[in-house]
Amino acid sequence: MSIKVGMVSLGCAKNLVDSERMLHLIRQRGYELVTEPGDADVVVVNTCGFIQSAKEEAIDTILELCQLKAEGSIRKIIMTGCLAERYRQEAADEFPEVDAVIGIGDQGQIIDVIDHVLANERMVHFCSKLDVPMSGRRVLSTLPFFAYLKIAEGCNNCCTYCAIPMIRGGFRSVPMEDVLEEARWLTEHGVTELTVIAQDTTRYGEDLYGESRLPELLEQLCRIQGIRWIRVLYCYPERITDKLLEVMAREEKLVKYLDIPIQHCNGDILRRMNRQGDAGTLAALLNKIRQMIPDITLRTTLITGFPGETEAQFTELAEFIQAQRFDRLGCFAYSQEEGTRAAEFPDQVPEDVRQHRADILMEQQQLIVEEKNNARLGQVCTAVIEGYDRWAECWFGRTAADAPDIDGKVFIRSETPLHIGDYVTVRLDEVLDYDFVGEVVTDESAQ
Repeated sequence: MSIKVGMVSLGCAKNLVDSERMLHLIRQRGYELVTEPGDADVVVVNTCGFIQSAKEEAIDTILELCQLKAEGSIRKIIMTGCLAERYRQEAADEFPEVDAVIGIGDQGQIIDVIDHVLANERMVHFCSKLDVPMSGRRVLSTLPFFAYLKIAEGCNNCCTYCAIPMIRGGFRSVPMEDVLEEARWLTEHGVTELTVIAQDTTRYGEDLYGESRLPELLEQLCRIQGIRWIRVLYCYPERITDKLLEVMAREEKLVKYLDIPIQHCNGDILRRMNRQGDAGTLAALLNKIRQMIPDITLRTTLITGFPGETEAQFTELAEFIQAQRFDRLGCFAYSQEEGTRAAEFPDQVPEDVRQHRADILMEQQQLIVEEKNNARLGQVCTAVIEGYDRWAECWFGRTAADAPDIDGKVFIRSETPLHIGDYVTVRLDEVLDYDFVGEVVTDESAQ
């Protein structure tokens, strides 16, 4: 009887790529992959340990799996990922029911780990985090037409609130030829939309080539046959160059979408975060981007309640967001993470104040999005089909202005059958909060 293995991937898309690489190794070994943990003999949990809410989700997931193990539904549990890497022996001691706790550097040896636990040998092992696999085949767990393309590992930015450098190590770019080879392989397997990711995509190539090579990489990706849309996430504002913007404006396959996590606009707060700039430099950058790419969709991420943030500094942030009118925005209350410099700052803001400020900004942003969406009514745009909603009796998908999993949807009426992965022309007729209702105008074949 074949061994059944399940994977639970938590956290970010970068983690998901790691999970997909492990799934390929597992399938290559001959083990059967299952989607429901309760159907598996062995469950691998790729955890997130970035902020408190992510840690709580990982812990809850592991406890649920331990309960399934106690009931006899599953035999073995393997824990890896950022939470395991961050807490190591502490994680192993906290969860004695878990059969293996391994670091991110051990993920390339996942088959050996599975073999050990099946032989009733408990493993607690941590290779160098620099050994995390940065290339290799994957079993895609996303929709068949879409994939993430991870171009680097780790981070050198050392923001004072962030634990990523100590969890994942320093910034390491994937060689350009390896990135392009993986992209070609993905398109050969039906992928038409790529989202380029790293902790800081704009730093890509600095360690290998002595300068950022993101513009060149994007140009090369655009030359690959079969790709329809390419999106770039996690661009640091101080590294967005004119060359990058020129490439984005020129290349048709690059969707006009930039994710720029500014975190704050007050210069003093940004310096305490070990970030650069202030409201003036950020406003100048955003103005330049909009001049060079007039139809750009801009997304950002903010942190409220960072240590020392005064009411006046928060008000400055709220006024900046109101003035800049980002198309997409996420806001998080500051999470005090042990081991980070900011966690030791003496002027911590009370937790309820942090969250209240985040709620204020999200309510403010909802009104901005409502106005922007109403202004788009009647427009005709391209959308990619993601599925069929049986309850609404219509298809749904995304426009180029919407990143997978984090932005809105378009619910689409069509007189003819559609298929997942189709690119169709849609007229936007109604607004539903962050989403639209539209109707197919003419079908459009994917190039």
